[in-house]
Amino acid sequence: MARAAFLTGEIFVTIGVILAGYVFYQLVWTDRESGRQQAQADAALSESWSAPPNTRAPAGHGQGQAQRPNSGTDPDSGTDSDSPRAFARLSIPEFGSDFRFAVMEGVSAADLEAGPGHYPSSAAPGEPGNFAVAGHRVGRGSPFNALGRLDTCAEIDIETADSVLEYRVLPTDAHNAPEAAASAAAACLPGPIAARLATDYAGLSGREIVTPDRVDVIAPNPTVPHVSPRDAPAPGALALLTLTTCHPQFSATERLIIHAALARSTPKANAADDGGRPDQPGGS
Repeated sequence: MARAAFLTGEIFVTIGVILAGYVFYQLVWTDRESGRQQAQADAALSESWSAPPNTRAPAGHGQGQAQRPNSGTDPDSGTDSDSPRAFARLSIPEFGSDFRFAVMEGVSAADLEAGPGHYPSSAAPGEPGNFAVAGHRVGRGSPFNALGRLDTCAEIDIETADSVLEYRVLPTDAHNAPEAAASAAAACLPGPIAARLATDYAGLSGREIVTPDRVDVIAPNPTVPHVSPRDAPAPGALALLTLTTCHPQFSATERLIIHAALARSTPKANAADDGGRPDQPGGS
């Protein structure tokens, strides 16, 4: 009896050590490795932007295949990439001045190891349609761990080689009250854009939880039925931003989705003069 109890205890201790090692790998080791890759990608991005414009790598454009909303944990999502390439930077002022990530072109496992990744099937930053970005929530830098804290009108900035783009999170209760959502959005979005949240984009909420098969959330207009992320945006489409990550934490059974709209776009020179903050109306 005593020997059986001893063996049982040994088994539980072994299991505990294995689980502790797995947690350490997920939360510490992968963060270190991702931090190293993110720093390299960010440095390469700065070097690329300092080069003459005609020698820069092109920005991301929506020409890939449709991918399901990535949790940041799907090993087979997106396009394969041996050396992730960054083409933009993402920052969220609400999360502090040090919250800044270089955005990779692609959502493969290798891309997301280095940082948030742009769905190749979605629009480029600032373009009409839907600029969609996936990122890990736990481990590998955890860039999107706190997305659930973002509320109506929260600011999300995207920096490109030439511009600073200011997006604002859409009203988070738009599913239930489109008219009220348009009114709430008017506090941070130009009037014509806010008004369209009650018409062409009625019901598009700033925060939602969906199943992994909901590829419509990264389509040019997520409120239009049967539209693929590969489809061209309709004439006069708004410039949207969508962030996707796993939900809940430590699980990939669902996806947390954040939708925002372009509020302002400022050329880099003007943004620098204004302390890096956009100041010109943008979008349509």
